[in-house]
Amino acid sequence: MPELFLIIFFITILLIFLGSGIWVAISMLGVSFVGMILFTSRPVGDAMATTIWGTSSSWTLTALPLFVWMGEILFRTKLSENLFKGLSPWMSKLPGGLIHVNVVGCALFAAISGSSAATVATVGKMSIPELRKRKYPEKILLGSLAGSGTLGLLIPPSIILIIYGVTVQESIAKLFIAGIIPGLMIAAIFMFYVIVWSILNKKKMPLINEKFSFSDKLKGLKQLMPVIILISAVIGSIYTGIATATEAASLGVVGALLLSFFQKSLNKETFKQSLLGATKTSCMIAFILAGSSFLSLAMGFTGLPRNLAIWIQEMNLSPYLLIFVLTIFYIILGMFLDGISAVVLTMAIIEPMIRQAGFDMIWFGIFLVIVVEMAQITPPVGFNLFVLQGMANKDMGFIARSAFPLFLLMIFAVILIILFPEISLWLPQQMIQNIN
Repeated sequence: MPELFLIIFFITILLIFLGSGIWVAISMLGVSFVGMILFTSRPVGDAMATTIWGTSSSWTLTALPLFVWMGEILFRTKLSENLFKGLSPWMSKLPGGLIHVNVVGCALFAAISGSSAATVATVGKMSIPELRKRKYPEKILLGSLAGSGTLGLLIPPSIILIIYGVTVQESIAKLFIAGIIPGLMIAAIFMFYVIVWSILNKKKMPLINEKFSFSDKLKGLKQLMPVIILISAVIGSIYTGIATATEAASLGVVGALLLSFFQKSLNKETFKQSLLGATKTSCMIAFILAGSSFLSLAMGFTGLPRNLAIWIQEMNLSPYLLIFVLTIFYIILGMFLDGISAVVLTMAIIEPMIRQAGFDMIWFGIFLVIVVEMAQITPPVGFNLFVLQGMANKDMGFIARSAFPLFLLMIFAVILIILFPEISLWLPQQMIQNIN
């Protein structure tokens, strides 16, 4: 069958490019270029120029560098120190003690970062030395941090949700709002795991002599308030319809600059570093998106997506079976590619299949991000594992084994999302009602 041959051709050429060490974006452009020359009569140069310019100049995409910059600014503040000091009085009495700081700290930073690696690095920078000083077991310390760091991809503002929204032309504001409840749900599941683990492993847990008064808790809340206000302002402005995702990102950047100014961490050097960091990250993502758009165009000219959708329809796969196959597919893909690359490489083929099967694209976006999150803690290319390896001076095998229970918990979260799609869709529906 012709479409099967085209799929094998595109995948083979892409693997050759990627295996030779060529950048992901250039690999996608190369595959598209070769495919259009061999299988279409369209002028390749004109199509490439138009597509790359159209993708790069998308107004929707302007939210991306702004949210990246906001995360870069806050990464250079005293945020990690304040998170630990602010959360410790509130978490110490729970079974599992200060391990919960990893989970809640990652959830809070995820809401102002959008990057999984940045979330792990920022929270781990303070929590690893402090928790080691208190003799917490390495397994639960590093495992909880690796798993919780993945929340940076889901809890808004999420870089990968912006990319998904641009790729499939869905509302980024709705995707952001849809990610809130699943993100909080996964954080709650992780906290429950920490509680159960600590109860079952009481002898391994340290005896904590620190006592925090109500006054200490209020001081801790004072440390957290600037972050909570910033998160509420950004997400609240989107939810109420006051601001678009791009306008909320602008608000977030201004808030981050003010926060770093009052914390006295804003100077010429940190401002320059944050700007350069945001520029590098944004350019990399924009380049990958340009390659993805040209790959989508090339596949469209070959008729592959349309024929593939028809083929899927004729196979009469049940929706659950299709989702099961895609879950396995993305977990395996995530073992070799980062989350952003995995999404943009595949959506040209996957999108028509999903639409043909009748799935809501907002729901599928949340499902996809959770599955990609799982790939962040799977070797050999689990980004969170690499970040932790450098910070904790532990071998990759130990960190991967420590994170494995949280990987299983994320599978459980995926099952819940599939069985109860309202977990993702209820809040966006409420947002639409509020705006109307």
